[in-house]
Amino acid sequence: MTATSRHHAVRASPDRDAVGRARTLRDDPAVRPLDRAMLDAFAAYARAGGGAVADLGCGPGRTTAYLDRCGVRAFGVDLSPAMVAAARRAYPGLRFEVGRIAGLDVADGALGGVLSWYGTVRTPPTELPELFAEFARVLAPGGYALVAFEAGEGEGAGDARSPARPVDPDVYTTPPGLIAGLLAGAGLAETARMVREPDAGEPGPRGFVLARRPPGP
Repeated sequence: MTATSRHHAVRASPDRDAVGRARTLRDDPAVRPLDRAMLDAFAAYARAGGGAVADLGCGPGRTTAYLDRCGVRAFGVDLSPAMVAAARRAYPGLRFEVGRIAGLDVADGALGGVLSWYGTVRTPPTELPELFAEFARVLAPGGYALVAFEAGEGEGAGDARSPARPVDPDVYTTPPGLIAGLLAGAGLAETARMVREPDAGEPGPRGFVLARRPPGP
């Protein structure tokens, strides 16, 4: 599959189920307790830095709204117009935009934080360096990036999966060390990482890496 066809496929899949996902996710708890701990730490760092935060691959806006409740100036970006429309309906006081993670309409060094809450799970690992370079470009010195992903030793959806949920062939599992290494390659130094076992209904372990653009010029 070419990069162009994958772009259209990734966009079309969330478009098809945007309304259903938005309706389901809006009433769920913001995040699970361990996930919330990582988000809260990220939000605290972002508040201290004072800059705006982009929630990349924001979907129906749940994590964007959570950051807003934490006192962070957050806005969402998603490739799917249907997802963005659902987010705007659910959270009319927040800003949501249609856009590509690899080509953000954001000035260099403009953001205090970048969140990718499973926003890159449909991106092949070979293309992650381009995305992480974009994270580094838009982050101000001292700014933080938090990446949540499906953790595993392989690159495809055939790794350890729960039979409770069908395998999504478009979702990649990624080793946490690879995510941390690719972030470092983009100039973002690892601050913390966490891997947790799957909760009921989840297909596999969840990984989280928090990284920072070094202070200074």
